[in-house]
Amino acid sequence: MIGASSSSSKRKRHAKEWPLHLMLLPAVIIVLLFSYMPMAGILIAFERFNPSKGFFGSPFVGWDNFQYVMNMPGFGQVMWNTVYISLMKIVAGLVAPITFALLLNEILGSKVKRTIQTLIYLPHFMSWVILGGIMIDILSPSGGLLNSLLGVAGIEPVFFLGNERLFPYMLVASDVWKEFGFGTIIYLAAITSINPALYEAAVCDGATRLKQTLHITLPGMAPIIVLMMTLSLGNVLNAGFDQVFNLYSPVVYRTGDILDTLVYRLGLLDAQYGVATAVGLFKSIVSTCFIVISYLCAYRFANYRIF
Repeated sequence: MIGASSSSSKRKRHAKEWPLHLMLLPAVIIVLLFSYMPMAGILIAFERFNPSKGFFGSPFVGWDNFQYVMNMPGFGQVMWNTVYISLMKIVAGLVAPITFALLLNEILGSKVKRTIQTLIYLPHFMSWVILGGIMIDILSPSGGLLNSLLGVAGIEPVFFLGNERLFPYMLVASDVWKEFGFGTIIYLAAITSINPALYEAAVCDGATRLKQTLHITLPGMAPIIVLMMTLSLGNVLNAGFDQVFNLYSPVVYRTGDILDTLVYRLGLLDAQYGVATAVGLFKSIVSTCFIVISYLCAYRFANYRIF
C-alpha cells in the first residue's frame, strides 16, 4: 500500500510538472543546436583543415597545430596581454561599483538616486560598436574632447588609443565605464538587505557614517563581494573581444592583442582554421578549469551552489 501510494504521488507530481519541462524544451533545443553540436568543430584543431574536404576529408596532423601555436612568435606576449588586461578588469570591476554603491547609498533623495542609477546603467545596454565610436571621438588626438581640454591647459595632444603603453589602461577604463552601473545595482541590493537595526544601534553608540560603513555596510556586503569575485575568475582569459576589436590597431598589437583577436586574425583573415581552432580550444580548456575553481571557491567562501 505504501509503495502504491508513493508511486501515485510521483505520477501526480510529474503530471503537474510536465508543463514546466515543456517550457524548458525550446531553450534545451537552442542550447543543443548552438552550444553542443558546434563542438564537433573541435576536430579542426587536430587537422590541416580544408573547407572543400570537410571534417573527415582533411588530413589529420595530431598535435602539430598546438605545437605551432606554442612556438609562434609573440604568443607568450598575447597570453600575457590577455591575463593582464583581464585581471585589471576584474579588480577595477569590483572596486568601482562597490565604491560607487557606498557613495550612492549616502544620497537621501530617492529621485536623485534613481536618476543617477539610470544614467550610469545606460552604457551597459550599448554595444561596443557604439561605445567604441564614442571613445574614438572623445580620445581623438585631433579634435577629440579630452585632447581639446588638454590643449586649453597647454598640454600636447595624447594619442590614447595609439599609445601601446596607455592602451591596456584605456581598455580597463572604458570597460569600467560601460559595466560598473550594473555592478552598482547588485551591491546596492546587497546594502538594502542589511538589517536597519544595526545602523540604529551604531548611531546610539555614537558611530560616525564612516565607521558605520566600515563595520556594518562592508561586512554586510561581504558575501556578495566574495561571490562576485570568485565567479569572475572564470573570465581570466576573456579580455573582451568586442571591445578590443573596435578600439585596437596594429600600432598597439604588442600590448593590446589578446587570444580572441589572435583567433580572429588566424582563422578569418589568414584562413589558418586548424591553428585558430587550436588556440580557441586551448583557451576554452583553461577557462573551464578556472570556472570549476571559481565555483568551488564560491561554494567554499560564499555558500553558493548551482544545484
